[in-house]
Amino acid sequence: MIGRAVNRVDGPLKATGRAAYAYEHWEAGQPLYGFIVGATIGKGRITRIDTDSAERAPGVHWVMTHLNVPEQGPRDESISFEYWRAQPEMTGPEIHYYGEPVALVVAETFEQARGAAELVEVEYREGRGRFDFGEYEDDAYIPKVVNAGLPTDTAVGDFDAGFAGADVQVDQRYSTPYEFSLPIEPNACLSEPRGEDLIVYVSSQIVDAARASVAGTLRMDPERVHVVAPFVGGGFGSKLGIHSETVLAALAARTLRRPVKVAMTRQQVFQLVGMRPISSQRVRLGAGRDGRLTAIAHDVTMHTNPDIEYAEQTAATVRSLYAAPHRLTSHRLTALDLPRGTDVRAPGEAPGMLAVESAMDELADVLRMDPVELRIRNEPTVDPERDVPYSDRHMVECLREGARRFGWENRPLTPASVRAGRWLVGYGMSAAIRGHFQGPTAVRVRLDADGTAVVLTDMTDIGTGTYTVLTQVVADGLGLPLERVRVDPGRSDNPTSWGSGGSWGATNSCTAAHRACLALRERLLDAARRDTSSPLHGLDAADAVFSDGDVSAGGRSQALSAIVARSSPEGMEAEGQVRYMGDDPNYSDYSINTYGAHFAEVGVDADTAEIRLRRMLGVFSVGRVFNPRTTRSQLIGGMIWGVGAALEEEAVVDARSGAFVNRDLAGYLVPVHADIPAVEAVVLDGYDDKANPLGAKGAGELGICGAGAAVANAVFNATGVRVRDFPITIEKVLPGLPLLDS
Repeated sequence: MIGRAVNRVDGPLKATGRAAYAYEHWEAGQPLYGFIVGATIGKGRITRIDTDSAERAPGVHWVMTHLNVPEQGPRDESISFEYWRAQPEMTGPEIHYYGEPVALVVAETFEQARGAAELVEVEYREGRGRFDFGEYEDDAYIPKVVNAGLPTDTAVGDFDAGFAGADVQVDQRYSTPYEFSLPIEPNACLSEPRGEDLIVYVSSQIVDAARASVAGTLRMDPERVHVVAPFVGGGFGSKLGIHSETVLAALAARTLRRPVKVAMTRQQVFQLVGMRPISSQRVRLGAGRDGRLTAIAHDVTMHTNPDIEYAEQTAATVRSLYAAPHRLTSHRLTALDLPRGTDVRAPGEAPGMLAVESAMDELADVLRMDPVELRIRNEPTVDPERDVPYSDRHMVECLREGARRFGWENRPLTPASVRAGRWLVGYGMSAAIRGHFQGPTAVRVRLDADGTAVVLTDMTDIGTGTYTVLTQVVADGLGLPLERVRVDPGRSDNPTSWGSGGSWGATNSCTAAHRACLALRERLLDAARRDTSSPLHGLDAADAVFSDGDVSAGGRSQALSAIVARSSPEGMEAEGQVRYMGDDPNYSDYSINTYGAHFAEVGVDADTAEIRLRRMLGVFSVGRVFNPRTTRSQLIGGMIWGVGAALEEEAVVDARSGAFVNRDLAGYLVPVHADIPAVEAVVLDGYDDKANPLGAKGAGELGICGAGAAVANAVFNATGVRVRDFPITIEKVLPGLPLLDS
């Protein structure tokens, strides 16, 4: 079953509206509804808050503010990962960023709660906030740690000498804006008190993190907190941790002893959930006339919230990408009074590769060299900074296969030299790389007496196909038809996982499920061998075959259901586990990554500078593929996200207040169907035995890595205009357009 393009097993539930998301659970009965009131300043202090009118409004049960909020646990910095820490809300009168919750109005209906929220009166003493990144960029400091535990800075060789002695030098600065995840399902939570327990239906990517964070915030025993998240409507990093809607719903539910629902509006999501930090990136490349890099440096400065430090691993991308004897990378942070930075799809790689792969294209242009050939010439034989072998690297194959399929040989050699009617036409490409991660994960597989396998894990499905790939792996592992496997994910009472994020979810959970099946097979065979009435009694099970719900050996067979019914009528189960990558020697002995190559063709209107993507191709190497259909969908989604990063996405901050000016999907532009023509993703056959026993690696976020740079490089090839301040907009291209005869 592994490797087949199986349709999503949860598809019928979603298509018919029977998949219950966080806001759609009704098991608790009629809930109350909460609405968040946000601060209207970006820095300062509440001097007066009057809730009398709101409390007298129809249907209102309670108005929670910093004056009456229940006691909460503090954020514990000793906990290694941010998403497992307590997240207290409204702990005092201080305002740290625009939109920060200052009140929660709880009423009988959503409309009543929202209407009463307008009646809460708040007065402030406004302080001088730091909102403009450009104004304070020079105040940057060295962060304590970079995301994913990576080194803040690295240095190999003597970069200054290597760069100074290079025949050809590229030294450019690139900038990327604030960006948001914005999944279809806004952040939402239903909290139901049940005796001393609390049931939390929440849109969460990592159930264990949500449970620990709620328990820490409410000072509860984690065993008393039960998180339920069977379906999550997208995450892209925005739901790795809990946010204010979850904390406030839980506090209100415990106080009122009633179920309470809280969902953010789309505008609130922009202010309350966190975003990809704005960045200023300096890339320096030194090379010989033959194109071989002698020196490479990537220095990044980005914003952070003063209270919750976050350093996106933007400069880490280049560390394993290209060979060069002299190397330098660094990360710096500028504290601003804005919401905290957080993981957004492909954190680090997405903005980092926009800069690095644009710089590589600039180097190719200076050298008058084919950009594909330039990258192949700088292909490393071992990880250039860690000095360990790659586990399974097929970057060159991706580059060559992509060039062949795309027709790269037809690329215009001179920028702004090809025109199709009113359109200037250009080709661009980039390489792609992303680290592969492994986290502690457990999956339990139970085989019931009716021959049905039940897969139990708190792993979540954020729309990526978890239900389907787990079904495939367990069906394959036990020799069952797909319809006899049932996956029960997203519940904290199930075995614990690292959840969905970082492209680790499928490989971690499927590897654990595979190991559970191996253990369960041993139990089944042992039970059959010991059963004197079994056809398999006393047989050597070394050549046993599990297929079609039976196990066969030595010319005899028995139904799995019969073995379970006789030996364990209550069901037979086994658990499989995956350990943390830091405890796995493969992750210290090898550099384990995924790879790809992007190719894009764009048209740019010769008069207006309107940019249109004409076609796009990605070729990827991700090891073994569980399901080609879901994998392709993930990769194409990432590629489209890359197009958005290159051409459209940009959140703009009002430097007077710290508010995001375009905090809705009318002003914050993302690609729509009309923007995206033919996009194709091709995955090379592969198997990485160092990644895990299944040979598979994460695919979802690889699609965005480098995709935007391919588009940016195509714009340059079409126009001769190099834009280094993303996104690339009409205003940035138009002044440099060549004057052409009509």
